[in-house]
Amino acid sequence: MGAYHIGVDEAGRGPAIGPLVVCALSIPKEDRVILTELGVDDSKKLSKKKREAIHSEIISSSKSRGWEIGLIHCEPERIDLWMESGTLNSLEVWAFSEAIKEVSDNSLEYSIFLDACDVDAERFGRNISSSLRMEKNDWKIFSKHRMDSNDVVTGAASIIAKVNRDWAMERLSEDLGIDLGSGYPADPKSKAAIEELCREGDLNDCLRRKWKNVDRAWMMHHRKPIPLRSISPHSGVQSALDEWN
Repeated sequence: MGAYHIGVDEAGRGPAIGPLVVCALSIPKEDRVILTELGVDDSKKLSKKKREAIHSEIISSSKSRGWEIGLIHCEPERIDLWMESGTLNSLEVWAFSEAIKEVSDNSLEYSIFLDACDVDAERFGRNISSSLRMEKNDWKIFSKHRMDSNDVVTGAASIIAKVNRDWAMERLSEDLGIDLGSGYPADPKSKAAIEELCREGDLNDCLRRKWKNVDRAWMMHHRKPIPLRSISPHSGVQSALDEWN
């Protein structure tokens, strides 16, 4: 095992509203016990209040112990444009790789733990390795489904990603004056919000236009195809942690 451990996970793959957030957390391997003592677990198993409390402790520990945190926010614009010619899986390979680059140093040895987003977990690991152009034998990648439940560093990354995704949704709801809910298609609040936002003539940027439920809602109200995204100089990516706290 490498001297440093990196855990990587995402929040917001499936929602029709808001960003996809990927987090990479890098810590010395001997600091794993600190995360365990904080009560770190898969973010989905924790209440919102508990997640935010642990998130605060992780951020505090990262500042005092020099842990590295990389956050990639892929806004709906980036997701839609990527999916014109790519897939959600390939976008996640890119985002995971970018987050890892933010927290790694080529002079150090790492063990990298991925919560695999592909149905083929080993393939996801290979794709990350290829994306990182890994040539160093002292960097090891471990890619598994439910890694956030089985590795404490990945669990911590899942908490950071989830809390930042939740905060982004809360800001969007406040800015729009609409309760967007979780953003997931099955959420009644999100369903109602999609209907309301698609009723307007100008499609709000918080919606993922490549999602079928958004496309259907737009078609129902306007009887014409949903407008395609135009390529802008800004790619809909945010990676500065301080701007999302």
